Amino acid sequence: MDPMGTTDPSVPPGPLTHLSLRDSSEARLQSDGPSLLGSWTRSPPEHATILREGVRTCLQQRCEQTVWILHAKVAQKSYGNEKRFFCPPPCVYLAGPGWRVKPVQDQAHQSVETGPTVCGYMGLDGASGSTPETQKLNFEEQPDSREFGCAKTLYISDADKRKHFRLVLRLVLRGGRELGTFHSRLIKVISKPSQKKQSLKNTDLCISSGSKVSLFNRLRSQTVSTRYLSVEDGAFVASARQWAAFTLHLADERCSQGDFPPQEGYIRYGSLVQLVCTVTGVTLPPMIIRKVAKQCALLDVDEPISQLHKCAFQFPGDTPGGGGTYLCLATEKVVRFQASLCPKEANRALLNDSSCWTIIGTESVEFSFSTSLACTREPVTPVPLINTLELSGGGDVATLELHGENFHAGLKVWFGDVEAETMYRSPRSLVCVVPDVAAFGSDWRWLRTPITVPVSLLRADALFYPSAFSFTYTPEYSARPRPPNAHEPAPDADALLESIHHEFTRTNFHLFCPS
Repeated sequence: MDPMGTTDPSVPPGPLTHLSLRDSSEARLQSDGPSLLGSWTRSPPEHATILREGVRTCLQQRCEQTVWILHAKVAQKSYGNEKRFFCPPPCVYLAGPGWRVKPVQDQAHQSVETGPTVCGYMGLDGASGSTPETQKLNFEEQPDSREFGCAKTLYISDADKRKHFRLVLRLVLRGGRELGTFHSRLIKVISKPSQKKQSLKNTDLCISSGSKVSLFNRLRSQTVSTRYLSVEDGAFVASARQWAAFTLHLADERCSQGDFPPQEGYIRYGSLVQLVCTVTGVTLPPMIIRKVAKQCALLDVDEPISQLHKCAFQFPGDTPGGGGTYLCLATEKVVRFQASLCPKEANRALLNDSSCWTIIGTESVEFSFSTSLACTREPVTPVPLINTLELSGGGDVATLELHGENFHAGLKVWFGDVEAETMYRSPRSLVCVVPDVAAFGSDWRWLRTPITVPVSLLRADALFYPSAFSFTYTPEYSARPRPPNAHEPAPDADALLESIHHEFTRTNFHLFCPS
């Protein structure tokens, strides 16, 4: 895995990459084909050591700051003077130890100020010719050390004719310096929940297995009585303040709880489903999802579920002839309600208000960065997001293409604490040269175990962007040089290692993506 090419003695030594070529070789590399529209770049040698030490510290101390925006997939439009506030309300979580670390430029100005270090303002992205209203978010610290803020009074009026919009979050640090502007995923505008029987020919509002949902209960249509299904201290609760996103799986009666075979497709009423909290992993037992109409569970309906439908969750295994037991709330507790069959219609079960839930799909977007190295007062946004990695080549020469969003020419790719030569292609594509494994230690080539390093991005002003992706080098089998007069090893001494080597070298690199 030795680097190719020669080294200029006038240049301070640094971690070489597979394609650290000089002179004519480098010029040839930049003109290999029409797809390479940019040029390979890396930090100046005089900065490389300082940057490497800083990145290593960032990775070791986990100085990241994360902004997590959680919101519904659809929003119901308001008409006239009414204000249909988004339900569930958009939430923002600030997580990570980096929020308690002072950036480089602020460490010389120690302050005795107390109170929140950041405040937020959330609104809708601006329609043409309009000034969107914003709501101030007051962040409160949670028991898990995350800061939580919620925008409870956002709505979209009928004067706004858009079919889709985004939420905009503006974060400002104490003292007035702007941290950045963050955007949500796209939200679809609907006039009201569809009352028609859903068809899989139009799946725009259907809910698929494996998607994220929120459930809430509203007594007598009163906003103040809204309770959201949530998880606190490992238990399911009905919270008036915070809501949780749950992964909705199609379950299988033959599988044990928590074991989800890959079942694809859209969820229909009458299906056995299981709810899993996306943060804690806590699950409810498998339940049958039922359509609700006029406070009755419809036991013979099997149409696809739609956004903002009223539904109920029946626990299986009930005795024949009974109405079944259903997921229900009692103030802040989640309990079971014993229903009874409708006297006039045997295919309906009578429910109480607290057993009727509204289901809605949810989205989330996560932005991670660290300002602990940065010598700048510029906003951290736009935050680059890596979606997928694509490896080309292998062995001694390999390139890695990063597909994502918000890329720009000032970004460099880092493998652990080693910078890679990087080329900017477009706002959605960066290409880098995979660093030679020797950059991670001179003895590594004699080891027989893989090494995994995180993939991250660094802005030109040393703003650090971690990611959920990692890259693994697997060893090529080779024997460490023996000293003179050393005994020859037995012919079969490395037979097992040889077989392992063949397995390893089928692919020299592995990409690990976030789950």
